[in-house]
Amino acid sequence: MITTALDSLLSRTGPAPDGTRLLDTRAGCIRVSDTGGSGPVIVMTPDGPNVIEHHAPLTELLKRDARVVCFDMPGFGFSAPRAGYGHTLGQGSDVVLAVMDALDIREAALAFSCANGFYAIAAAKKAPQRIRRLLLAQTPGYSAMPAWTERNVPKAIQTPVVGQLLNRFARRKLAHVWYGMSMPDKPQRAEFRKTAAHALDHGACFCLAGVVQGLSRAQTDELSGVKVPTTLLWGDSDKSHKHTRAESLLELLPQAQIRHLPDCGHFPELEQPDVYVREVRASAA
Repeated sequence: MITTALDSLLSRTGPAPDGTRLLDTRAGCIRVSDTGGSGPVIVMTPDGPNVIEHHAPLTELLKRDARVVCFDMPGFGFSAPRAGYGHTLGQGSDVVLAVMDALDIREAALAFSCANGFYAIAAAKKAPQRIRRLLLAQTPGYSAMPAWTERNVPKAIQTPVVGQLLNRFARRKLAHVWYGMSMPDKPQRAEFRKTAAHALDHGACFCLAGVVQGLSRAQTDELSGVKVPTTLLWGDSDKSHKHTRAESLLELLPQAQIRHLPDCGHFPELEQPDVYVREVRASAA
C-alpha cells in the first residue's frame, strides 16, 4: 500500500541512542533496551510520542525483581518501519513475539498501554503459552476506540496519505498538543515534552497516522477469547479518555482486574511508577 511505503520513507530514523540496540525483524529494525538478568521477564513498549527514555525510571524500579525489556514499536521512537508494515493487529502482535524470539524469551508479562495494549492482547491470543500476564494501562475495550478516535484525532490524520504527510511535518506540534490533553501535572508534562522533543529532533519517528489507520481495520475476533490474567491501571485525569469507560475492557477480557488512579493521566505507569510497581508485584504474588 502507498501509505505503508510512505510511512517507511518518511520515518528514516537517526542512530539508536546509547544503551540500546537494534533487532532486525520483518517489520523493521526494532530498538530495544534490555536489562538482562535471569528473573521473570517483563516486556513493555512506549506509547508514542513517548520513547524508551521515558520508561527509564520505571525500568530502574522493575529491574530489581525482573528482567525488563523495553522496545519502540515500528514507526515510533527509533524503530523505523519497513515499507510493508501497516500497524495492523496481526503485524503488531508478530512484532511482540519476534522481539521475544530474538532475545530468546520463552515467556513474559506484557506491560503495554493505550493502543499498544491491543497488540499485547493479540499476541496473547496467538501465543497464550508465552504470555504470563497482561499489565495494561489506559487500554479500553476495542468498541470504545472509534469514538475516542473521533474525539481526539484530527480527521486529516485519519485520512490515508494526507495523514502520513501531515503527521510527518507536524509531528512536534502533535506531540506537544497530545501531552497537554493527556497529562494533568504541568511540571511532569513539561518533562515528558522535553524528552519527546529531544528524540524527535534527533531522528525519532511518530507514525500516529499509521497506527490510527492500521488499527481502524481491526476485527474484534482478533482480540476475543484471551484467558491470560490481566490487570488494567486507569488514569482518571486523562482528558482524552474523559468519556471512555475503563470497564469497557471487560467486554474483551472479563477476567481483568481494574484499578483507577484518580490523579493520573494517560500514562499511569510512568506518572506514578511506584504505584505501578506495587501493582506488578501484587499481581505476580
